[in-house]
Amino acid sequence: MTFDEIDHRLLDTLQRDASRTLQALGEDVGLSASAVQRRINRYRSAGVLARHVAVLEARRTADIVLAVVLVTLERESSGHHDAFAQRLLAVPEVQQAYDVSGDWDYVVVLATIGMARHSELAQHLFKDAPNVKRYTTMFVLDPLRTGTYLPTR
Repeated sequence: MTFDEIDHRLLDTLQRDASRTLQALGEDVGLSASAVQRRINRYRSAGVLARHVAVLEARRTADIVLAVVLVTLERESSGHHDAFAQRLLAVPEVQQAYDVSGDWDYVVVLATIGMARHSELAQHLFKDAPNVKRYTTMFVLDPLRTGTYLPTR
């Protein structure tokens, strides 16, 4: 999908605060509320807008344990990668998962309530996984910045 200047501005504004009214969004980008709604519907239809969510502040949420896990698989076939990816996608505590280049095959970001749940999840996702060769976990001491913003240009 290609974007014009108004699309870029509207998408940037939506990423910062999607709770704003159509009227307020329109004022920001110079469109009527109905024109903004048509563009938003177009973004949804094209799959550009995946969902509207509330973003919680991890520092203010009880006993959240954030961890970054680096994973290497035993076998490199696409079937093994697909099976591992499906394992990750099935767990809501997996906040982010990336198939990466370099010494590791995956980078996984986990958010759990407490260390007990983290240990349980690590057992399920990594220790019990048939194709995980090795993994290492880094616990986040202070989430300096988390983000959901993606540039549109």
